[in-house]
Amino acid sequence: MTAMHRKETGIEMSDTNTADAVLPAIADLRPALRERAADAELARRIPVESIKALQEIGFFKLLQPRRFGGFEADPAIFYTAARELAAACGSTGWVASTLGVPPWNVALFDARAQDDVWGGDPDTRICSSYALTGTATPVDGGYRLTGRWGFASGCDHAAWALLGARVVVDGEAVESATFLVPLGEYTIEDVWDAMGLRGTGSNDLVVDDAFVPAHRVLGAEAVGKCVAPGQEVNDAALYRIPFGAIHPSAITAPIIGMAQGAYDAHLAHQRKRVRVALPGDARKETGFTGTPFAEDPATLVRIAEAASEIDAAWLQLTRNITTLRALAEARRPIPMIERLRTRRDQVRGTERAINAVDRLFENSGGRALGAGSVIQRFWRDAHAGRAHAANDPERAYRLFGSAELSTGSAPLEGQRS
Repeated sequence: MTAMHRKETGIEMSDTNTADAVLPAIADLRPALRERAADAELARRIPVESIKALQEIGFFKLLQPRRFGGFEADPAIFYTAARELAAACGSTGWVASTLGVPPWNVALFDARAQDDVWGGDPDTRICSSYALTGTATPVDGGYRLTGRWGFASGCDHAAWALLGARVVVDGEAVESATFLVPLGEYTIEDVWDAMGLRGTGSNDLVVDDAFVPAHRVLGAEAVGKCVAPGQEVNDAALYRIPFGAIHPSAITAPIIGMAQGAYDAHLAHQRKRVRVALPGDARKETGFTGTPFAEDPATLVRIAEAASEIDAAWLQLTRNITTLRALAEARRPIPMIERLRTRRDQVRGTERAINAVDRLFENSGGRALGAGSVIQRFWRDAHAGRAHAANDPERAYRLFGSAELSTGSAPLEGQRS
């Protein structure tokens, strides 16, 4: 990796880390992803060639345990990779990120569950849908699971699924958990036809009374306390960072990438634009002076505003995840205020990215509305990503504000070092 690339990403990486090769490879891959973006929209899923390329460069290994050939990389490297992919194609960046995070989650499961997934093929991919839209009933040796889960991005390229459900006993929900289910015990229903992120194939998954052995179930309480069975075999600091930081940040990182893609496209667009000239005093009244947009004061201000929003979003996201990783490496409890700050800045990062995209889009003129316009595709994709449940700002802000006004900011009760 070049010194210039380190400066641009804001991340220092060891020359011996096997994850180092991923970012330069993504830079080489981006032109092909741009060319395939329109085809991905038409097909409503990412082309197999793109998924294969991501696998070959090691993207899906970034958060996977070393014991299965993974890199156990700094999560900031993973987010940088997702951002750069999304800056080329929003749908590809989104699917890459949402398929790239589950290896981190599976690493928290019982070692037997990890062997079930990767024992025969370490390149096996996992999709996810964490909403608690399923029901699980305890039985001998495990649970019977039934439900329907939406928005399982990239599910056509996965062989397993992580599914959220409530455990019900005598008609009462007693806990919530994530269930690890293989393809064949769930079916994919092709329902994805959206205005944005059209290429993500975010279809529904349906399970009808499938048996899930107990070792493929991970309770929410254990995850919240950062104490999980998988840590017995995966001791890296990566797996002691809270889910509430790792997963939501993987949603915001590609949205910031989409804003960057829109920004790059906007600059190229504006360099060639000239305002229509009108005769006489109409020029003064309307602003249609024939001036190049590169000399237009309003255009320059909007570019600066958008660039600042994108930079701020990215700096906060990477700063926070670096702070949490340092605490995990030191085996120190992660204070609740740090968790809430991370969520605050994650949702704010999404808002900043949307603000930037909107500012750029409204300054791009009527030609940006064309179906083939890159700018409008990024605008649609970013707004579709904003609709994800992880981007609910009011709740995150309220929790942070409440914590700031409380008497202390102690670690989450019950969390172990």
